[in-house]
Amino acid sequence: MKSIRTTLIATALMAGLTGVTLAQITTPPAEKEGVGRMEKMREHKAERHTRHLTGLKTKLNLQAAQEPAWNTFSMSMQHPARKAQPERANFEKMTTPERLNQMQAMKAQRDTHMQQRDEATKAFYANLSDEQKQVFDKETARMMKGSGMHPMKHHGGHGHD
Repeated sequence: MKSIRTTLIATALMAGLTGVTLAQITTPPAEKEGVGRMEKMREHKAERHTRHLTGLKTKLNLQAAQEPAWNTFSMSMQHPARKAQPERANFEKMTTPERLNQMQAMKAQRDTHMQQRDEATKAFYANLSDEQKQVFDKETARMMKGSGMHPMKHHGGHGHD
């Protein structure tokens, strides 16, 4: 009987210590650490994006006459410089209509950039041979899949039917 009680006490203590340890591990980092980490993630993403474009250009085996269209396309694919967003404190001070207007303005900027990418991609694609188009289609499908641009799958929740 004592061994069962001892085992239960030991198990309860371990569970309690595990909970404390997990709470310490999952405690959010300081604000400055989070900002530095986000910057490193953006740099890593930009490097990966550049590698993808370089690899795509190599696989396409472009001709000299296609270079201007490639340059326009690749420039349009660069991420725009991060625009200063309103600080959280200022954003929270805004009225709801002001916040909605701010979010609409930021969305309009993203939409404009996406439209420019769309036009440059279509213009570049029109300059490719049939073989190059097949390579481009295959490679960009792979890139889009990795960037979250694959068809949406609904996994329930959030009030959607």
